[in-house]
Amino acid sequence: MLYINGQWRKAKSGSTLEVYNPATGEVIDSVASGGREETEEAIQAAKEAFKTWKKATGQERGQYLAHVASLMREKKDEIAETITKEMGKPLPHAEREVAGAINYVDWYAEEAKRVYGETIPASHSDKHLMLLRQPVGVAAAITPWNFPASMITRKIAPAIAAGCTVVLKPAPSTPLSAIKVFECFHEAGLPKGVANLVIGPAEDIGNVLTKSPDVRKLTFTGSTQVGKMLLKESADTVKKVSMELGGHAPFIVFEDADLEAAIQGVLGTKFVNSGQTCISTNRIYVAESIAEEFGQKLAEQAAQLKVGNGLEEGVDVGPLINKQAVEKVESHVADAVRQNGKVLCGGKRYDEGKGSFYEPTVINYAHDDMKISTEETFGPVAPIYTFKDEEEVIERANHDSYGLAAYCFTNDLGRGYRMMAELEYGIVGINDPAPIVAQAPFGGIKESGMGKEGGRSGLLEYLEEKFVSVGTGK
Repeated sequence: MLYINGQWRKAKSGSTLEVYNPATGEVIDSVASGGREETEEAIQAAKEAFKTWKKATGQERGQYLAHVASLMREKKDEIAETITKEMGKPLPHAEREVAGAINYVDWYAEEAKRVYGETIPASHSDKHLMLLRQPVGVAAAITPWNFPASMITRKIAPAIAAGCTVVLKPAPSTPLSAIKVFECFHEAGLPKGVANLVIGPAEDIGNVLTKSPDVRKLTFTGSTQVGKMLLKESADTVKKVSMELGGHAPFIVFEDADLEAAIQGVLGTKFVNSGQTCISTNRIYVAESIAEEFGQKLAEQAAQLKVGNGLEEGVDVGPLINKQAVEKVESHVADAVRQNGKVLCGGKRYDEGKGSFYEPTVINYAHDDMKISTEETFGPVAPIYTFKDEEEVIERANHDSYGLAAYCFTNDLGRGYRMMAELEYGIVGINDPAPIVAQAPFGGIKESGMGKEGGRSGLLEYLEEKFVSVGTGK
């Protein structure tokens, strides 16, 4: 169902969209599929609602969000199971995603009360200078399939907290999670038009969102290619834009690192969500003196990961989102093998009937000319590179285009600080493979994006600054 102006409804055309379980290839549900007309209606509903929502106090907006968080806690098991069914991640991982999604709502329920302005020291005695921060207006949010609940709340919660109204377009492969989240917004009694959900073809809906002069903010998470297209389409109306785009994260292991901790870090950043994460490790740089040992131990543990349907107990790695994703992973592995890469474990499809599974794979002797070194694999493949010294690894780790996340393991405090400064990424984890939290900003540099989500920075993305100068007459 679509959710427009506080009402659940079907598409006017009667069109529907089938939702598949990537673990079985079976259709699990069908939902209404809207288009240009429904998107325009959602924008107008949001525009009308903004007239009053922007005047609500921060405390009032925070209370609504707190109620949403409470409802999501009540429905957390239901939401998690929906995530697993429509995108494949193991149920415990889906449960963690739901917990993270709720954290964002909780955080911004509190931050809604903290939209502060500033008083600026005046240069003349007859003036009083102020800086006001006010909601930007109608915000359009386009979210991905790999985190179908948390990416929604990470965008919508700060928008609502800031006083904006929202039109959300979720990924067509994972609309059921979005519906579950919006059920919580509906049951919380959010005023009609404040949050709207439009499901359907990306081109039809996206084009309306980018071209509409009534949409004053666009936030998108997805591929760099699509992000660039949306930026171009948004240029004519000069929207405020934030984008979280592709990544190609390096994971650097120095000879003085805690080897076991580094291996666990790679397992967590590479194989969780089957490698389908924008901050997933893509290139593992290991000091020459420990590379063979590291590769062997990593492969041994990766081979023990259980692959299967995410609803089954004990599963560590679920399916990829579809067959095309499997084919891309296959092409990267085949290219690496052609260029003398050595497969230490995995390296092929995992036979699970109609599912889109690929084995957790570790490749030794990777080098910079392989496809896997420059293209985002988005799958459970861990290539290992070697390096001689700090200067070399910094130069190789810093990617020309990507700059989202990077990881470094070392027990040398000085080196840790040097890596923190030299790695050209928006997020850096030093001895920390899981740096993402609701209270901290998330976002990349270069072609990995612009703007931030999460933390205080995420709230500011939905606010405009207005300078006011008041003449006092004396």
